[in-house]
Formats: sequence, C-alpha cells, structure tokens
Amino acid sequence: MVLRIFDPKALEDRKILLRVDFNVPMEGDFVSDSTRIAAHIPTVRSLCEAGAKVALVSHFGRPKGTRSEEFSLRRVLSTVETVLQKKIVFVDDCVGDIVAATMDTLPRGAVALLENVRFHKEEQENDERFASHLAAPFDVFVMDAFSAAHRADASTNGVTKFLPSFAGLLLEREVSMLSRVSDFPERPFVILLGGAKVSDKIGVVEHLLEKATTICIGGGMAFTFLAAQGHRIGRSLLEEDKIPFAGEMMQRAKENGVGILLPVDVLLAKRFEDDTYRVSDVSAIGDDELGLDIGPETVRLFGDCVRAAKTVLWNGPMGVFEREAYSSGTRRIGDALKECTGLGGTTVVGGGDTASAAKMLGFAESVSHVSTGGGASLEFFEGKLLPGIAPLLL
Repeated sequence: MVLRIFDPKALEDRKILLRVDFNVPMEGDFVSDSTRIAAHIPTVRSLCEAGAKVALVSHFGRPKGTRSEEFSLRRVLSTVETVLQKKIVFVDDCVGDIVAATMDTLPRGAVALLENVRFHKEEQENDERFASHLAAPFDVFVMDAFSAAHRADASTNGVTKFLPSFAGLLLEREVSMLSRVSDFPERPFVILLGGAKVSDKIGVVEHLLEKATTICIGGGMAFTFLAAQGHRIGRSLLEEDKIPFAGEMMQRAKENGVGILLPVDVLLAKRFEDDTYRVSDVSAIGDDELGLDIGPETVRLFGDCVRAAKTVLWNGPMGVFEREAYSSGTRRIGDALKECTGLGGTTVVGGGDTASAAKMLGFAESVSHVSTGGGASLEFFEGKLLPGIAPLLL
C-alpha cells in the first residue's frame, strides 16, 4: 500500500486543510491524555517549516450536529499550543467566510484551529455540498488522522473530491508499520489477542490466521475459548454465541499448523471490585469466581513465545490492567515485548485499550510502534481499505 505524501517544497504560502484527531479525553476542563495531539507534531512542523498556512480540523466528542460549549475545541486549545509549542489562532467555525478570512490573513508558517467539524450534522453524512464548503478556502488537503480513517466523513473522505490530497507523516507511518505486520510479517509471527470480546477480533483472526505462527489469547475473550474446550469458567466473561466460532478457529488453526496458546492459569476473584484474588489452574475455576488476569505460568508461556518472535502484533490487554491487582499480566507481557524489540523484532501495539495500557504500564516507548487508532487499526488488520486512506493511494 503506497500513499501520496506531500512535498514540503511545493507548499510555501499554500493554504493547507490538515485533518487531525484531537478527540482527546478530558478531566474537567483539562486534557488528561495529549498523546493523540503529540502524534501530529511531525506533520504540523513539516508544513509550517515549509511556509504553509495550516488549518487543523478535527471532531471532538458527539455533539450530534449542534453547537455546544461542552464539545468546543476551544477547550483543548491551550493544550494544543503547549504540545505544538506554537501560538494558534482559534476559528469559531470550520466553514464559511470566517475561515476564508482567517486563512487570507494567516502568516506563512502559522496555524489555525477550526471549531469542531461535528457541529455540522453533514460531516458524518459525508455530505458532498458540505465537503465542498469545507474545502473552499484551501489549496491542499492533508489527511493525518489515522484514528479517524475508518470513518467515511466529509473531513476524512469527502474533501478529497475537491482538493489535491495527500497523506500526513503520522498516517504514512501508521500504514507503513501496520502493513509490515499484516502483509509481510517476518516469521515467527506471533499475534497476542486480549480484551473483553471475541466478537471484536473475529475479522482480525479470519484475515491473519493463516499468516501467523502462533496466536496467544488472553483477556476476557480467552474464557469463551476455554469454554469451547469444555472448561467450567464460573462467572468469567463469556460470549456464548461465539463458542462455535472459537471451536472452529482452533480447528482451523490446527489444520494450518498455527499454534494456539490459551491461559493455563488465571487470577480469580469473587467480585469484579475485589483486589484480593487467588491464582488457579484453568481447570479449577469455581462457579462463583471470575477471571480478571492471566496467571504467572501463562505469562511465562506467552512471554517465551513473544521473545522468540520476529514479528508481534498485540491487540487487547491480558487483564483488567487499569487496576494494580490485575495489571501484572499485561505489564509482564509488555516487558517481553520490549525484549523482543531489543532483539531486532518488529513489535506493533494496536490502539485503544492496548495503547492506553502500553503508556500506563511504561512500555510504549520501547516497542516498534503503538498505533493511534483503536477501531481504525482493528479494521485495517481485518484487511479493509479504510475510506480515509483509499483516496490517497497511488
């Protein structure tokens, strides 16, 4: 997959509409995690150094097509200025005369932040007329929001009909790293799957199963696979309607020579809120217990597999990592991932909860790539051509 990348030398004094993702978490009036903002620094810096005039466009929350102070991007302005180390002009809309006037007076190398594009219901309808209004004040469109690339919106897809369109540096790196894993993985290729639901990972499994050497399954979804093997799983997470799929997947893996590793031990508690637990073999889960993390023997088993790999894709935490009592499994698999990277392996962590775990538990900086996209990375690994990427292909 080869994308059209912008040439900075051709962008001096050009007006650039840059799609970013500033849909960041808030605690009160403050941004609690600025990772997504920081991810766009290389693209913004490159455009500004080229002498372009840059307008940032993003969604923020779910205002459902109406203006609301709660969902105004003005709330993140100071954080964006701090992260980008640049004074930014705020524009009170994303279309219309106010945008055109701002871009006309904006100096070369300067940046404006447009108001939440979802204040217009036409954004999520990918309305062509709205997309043309969004594009009108600009010379070039740059798509850098990989985490929004799975959405066919006016600001991710529609504007490409009206402007010369290119991939930003973040989007290019995401596609390059994710393609390396999904299309041309060096073997041994290990896939780590976790999180709550089997249903979230079906497409990934079906697309990558025959490319994998080994698939390690932890997290809440592991209990559906254990149930398919006949284990009693107590009150652990279970998608009963996915038990047949789990059985079929294990059979298919066996037929294709792909190893499937499931937990051999787990951390069990009587209630989700309990911080006291016992470690148990998966064959001895009580009817009133639920599994909240993989156990130490499973960590060793999965970890040895990861350390011996040349390529690792990880999507979904191994347990309830947000709570200290049940963070050990995810943390120690993260340590194994760091070792694999240090030995020359390519290690990619999917977005969403897995990316949050990588940052919270301290291994995000020690792997090859942590994706900024949750739903986008899942759909990419399902083999789908994302609507925010399709118009940018050479």
